[in-house]
Amino acid sequence: MFFEPKTITLKDGRSAILRSPEPDDAEEMLEYLRMTSSETDFLLRSAGEELTMTLDGERAYLERAADSPDTLMICCFVGDDEESRVIAGNCALNFNSRRKTAHRASIGIALKKAFWGLGIGTALMRELDFAARKRGVSQLELEFIEGNTRARALYEKSGFRIAGVHPNAFRMADGSLAGEYLMIKELK
Repeated sequence: MFFEPKTITLKDGRSAILRSPEPDDAEEMLEYLRMTSSETDFLLRSAGEELTMTLDGERAYLERAADSPDTLMICCFVGDDEESRVIAGNCALNFNSRRKTAHRASIGIALKKAFWGLGIGTALMRELDFAARKRGVSQLELEFIEGNTRARALYEKSGFRIAGVHPNAFRMADGSLAGEYLMIKELK
């Protein structure tokens, strides 16, 4: 699904571009995935866990996402020009196509640590909310790992509330177990 590019202003005054990732972004997307998983223990992929996606596989994945009527991906690019622009964060909105669940859509989001606190997460969440409403979705859903207070604060600020918990859903790097929280936002 295509996202019309949009320029936003970050809290530090820099400009950023929100747009759909393209197949030519595949190499940078893979590096972004490696970096974000090494910067926090709150993503599904652990630091050092090898990406199984090849460059060609990532290109194909981005093409499929762009062509899918049920997937919206948005990347946030920060930099003064095309040469220096980097992926600061990305998000996805996955729509359900079956009749019984078509009123629901799920969200995933991550940012590079260097770009935390600049308003990117809020801007991405706002765009996902708008796209879901436009599609007629009445409930957004997401999950986060227990202890991820920054993400939880963003989600609550965006109107989500905790709807359930899956105890001991994740084994963390130190061997401890953490729960997974389900959050929902009802769109009116």
